[in-house]
Amino acid sequence: MTIAHARQRTAVVDADIHPSIPAGALAARLPEPWRRRFQTFGTRIAPPPAIYPRVRNGGMRLDSFPANGIPGSDLQLVRDQVLDAFGIGYGVLIPLQSHSYGAEQPEFAQALCRALNEALREEFLDPEPRLVSSICIPHEAPELAVEEIERYAEDPRFVQVLFPGGAETYLGHQKYLPIYRAAARAGLPVAVHLGGIEQHRADGWPSFYLEHHCWFGNSMAMTAANLVIEGVFEEVPDLQVVLVEGGITWSGPLMWSMDQAHSLLGDDVPKLRRKPSEYFREHFWFSTQPIEEPGDPRQLAWALRQTGMVDRIMFATDYPHWDFDSPDTALRALPKDLRQQIMSENAYHLYGLERP
Repeated sequence: MTIAHARQRTAVVDADIHPSIPAGALAARLPEPWRRRFQTFGTRIAPPPAIYPRVRNGGMRLDSFPANGIPGSDLQLVRDQVLDAFGIGYGVLIPLQSHSYGAEQPEFAQALCRALNEALREEFLDPEPRLVSSICIPHEAPELAVEEIERYAEDPRFVQVLFPGGAETYLGHQKYLPIYRAAARAGLPVAVHLGGIEQHRADGWPSFYLEHHCWFGNSMAMTAANLVIEGVFEEVPDLQVVLVEGGITWSGPLMWSMDQAHSLLGDDVPKLRRKPSEYFREHFWFSTQPIEEPGDPRQLAWALRQTGMVDRIMFATDYPHWDFDSPDTALRALPKDLRQQIMSENAYHLYGLERP
């Protein structure tokens, strides 16, 4: 999983860039009968921005709209606004379209995800060596998802397997074990990004967008706890999971709570042979956007260190979303060594990215 690129040793890695493939470009890569179905009926699953709370402009920066197209679809604009603007060493692509595509009828879902993977490879990875990508999978059809993992894992520019936080059931369910095993065999982490089938399991159906946005961490915490308590890491001990866009500082209190509950109720979860916190620290990674920001920014360093996981936190801009974090200004209150670790070192380590 190594890619040569002549960048500075300390160049920033952006762990969350959202590309988009326009419908026409996607349809052109679909075989029949899926092309006709896609063009005639579209998709069954609505993306989260189409469900309340609906965010203005689809949650995108106003300046991210290209002259002709949708945010994230224009490679040159991605270069201008992220890669070149901040001297990014690598950017990790996370295409949110696959969150809903992967939940379609199995064969249709596989065709959509394969078309998306091919478009990402041809339109982003081939012309831009600073970009690497996630493998989009039909996550509700595990056998077909394994086929996609095995197909693209041989291309070192695909550095992780993408899962939505909002799947048909909690991600610790045994139905998803074949996907986790395939990812682990390929040496790829699984990235869990908020979205998918939006059921608001963790925070309930919100009355306000503010309410929804500030509780991203609650949804991610439930996902992480479920993966641990269901015993996924006993079943797949080599699996690594990246929690994308769900906050970080909740992880310390969650580990304390799980360990305390386990000391009293451990007989209820016989698969667990160790404390929940031990699995958590060994198997999870985080991205920084959105990160909890206390009024006194110096308190953030303290909060991050309390998690015991500062070697597993990776910087992300979340481009092209409205709450984009600039590499020039983000995390400036952190000690220099901690900021450097988060801005680049941790991601180089996880993804095996080569540095001169």
